Amino acid sequence: MGRRFGIRIIERPPRLFRALFPGAFFRAPGEERRVYLTFDDGPVPEATPLVLDILDRYGVKATFFMVGQNVERYPHLLEEVRRRGHAVGNHTLHHLQGAKVSTRRYLLDVERCAGLTGSRLFRPPHGWLRPSQAKTLRRKYRLVMYDLVTRDYSRRLSAEDVLDNVRSLVRPGSVIVFHDSIKSLPRMKDALPAAIDWLLSEGYRFLTIPEEGY
Repeated sequence: MGRRFGIRIIERPPRLFRALFPGAFFRAPGEERRVYLTFDDGPVPEATPLVLDILDRYGVKATFFMVGQNVERYPHLLEEVRRRGHAVGNHTLHHLQGAKVSTRRYLLDVERCAGLTGSRLFRPPHGWLRPSQAKTLRRKYRLVMYDLVTRDYSRRLSAEDVLDNVRSLVRPGSVIVFHDSIKSLPRMKDALPAAIDWLLSEGYRFLTIPEEGY
């Protein structure tokens, strides 16, 4: 939708959306050329090891927001992500959308995933939850959103389109979303190294998201 009409509201969330979630981390302040590379929906053996190898190739660290069910199936991948020096976040146990389930069920799902990941970082699946849910979660977790969604999951885009999203929309402090998922793999496997290469050539540093502050 964003590309067709020239308004990339998916790739970069508008100010009104950001205002719904005060205190959430969308982007680091300042003009320092730093970015926060993140991956959602893993870990899975088809994609996560490939991502780790690409990151190793460039000496880049990232933050992985993991679905608890995947951690239960592939606990060795959680340990491998950590062993290679990356950060881990919570993406709910069942990849739930907060607006589609009760708050009680949603919070329980988050808690169960936290028991598996041991992380205070939380990103809501699909980037959406009820503001009331966010308010409750902020008492215990750091809510991490995004400044740039690459849309590597979209079958309507090519790897070059995904790369173009990065080149066109990145800015100092951006939290960038890729996916270590089977669905994203056909585009991500080529777009990710190209994006890292380009960002490095533009002078960007890659940081992981801390559980406290920036």
